[in-house]
Amino acid sequence: MLFVISSIDRKDAGDLRMATREAHLAFVRAHEDVRLGGPFLDAAGKMVGSLIFLEADDIAQAQAFAAADPYTKAGLFESVTVMPWRATINTCGAEL
Repeated sequence: MLFVISSIDRKDAGDLRMATREAHLAFVRAHEDVRLGGPFLDAAGKMVGSLIFLEADDIAQAQAFAAADPYTKAGLFESVTVMPWRATINTCGAEL
């Protein structure tokens, strides 16, 4: 099942994001169940959050992934939401 992990940075977290970015990217790249991901951007192009699509057995597994993310552990996020998700429009022919 697919889950979306939507995370919004704390307002004062720009330096923390950059300090933990390599650890976050290594963590995400080490998980083959990550289907798609990237940062939210503000109007100036500054990273202000994260969005990850994760294949997981259940919401508990997706929540555990989110909790283990180095960004989460460092206290970068103001909020983290984990929800089941299903592609229905513009799936590019993928069997999702």
